[in-house]
Amino acid sequence: MSAKRVLIIDDEDDIREIAQASLELMAGLEVLVACSSQEGLLKAVAEQPDAILLDVMLPDMDGASTFQQLQANPKTRHIPVILLTARVQPSDQSRFAALGVTAVITKPFKPAKLATQLLDLLHWEQTRSSSL
Repeated sequence: MSAKRVLIIDDEDDIREIAQASLELMAGLEVLVACSSQEGLLKAVAEQPDAILLDVMLPDMDGASTFQQLQANPKTRHIPVILLTARVQPSDQSRFAALGVTAVITKPFKPAKLATQLLDLLHWEQTRSSSL
């Protein structure tokens, strides 16, 4: 069985690297990365990941607009999207929920918990023990 593939779209190098390491080492996932919305949209179509971790605050296009473009494309609308955000106000949470995303993970996240959190949200089985 091949590993599930997750696309991380985030403009912050450290967030991408930490999330990638967590998902690869602790859950055995294959991780693809993009540092802008445009790059992420292209990779989502080309690579067909099993899920997308999408930052809300991106310089070229915000996460909500990026999600709407993913939903508008028949090639990507089936991919579950989890938003990554530092915005935790109730009004922000309500807006994100109204978009129809799969879930929201708040920043800063705990690297040791990110893999488990993602697996739980997507109802995926862990493919590697988290003995780290």
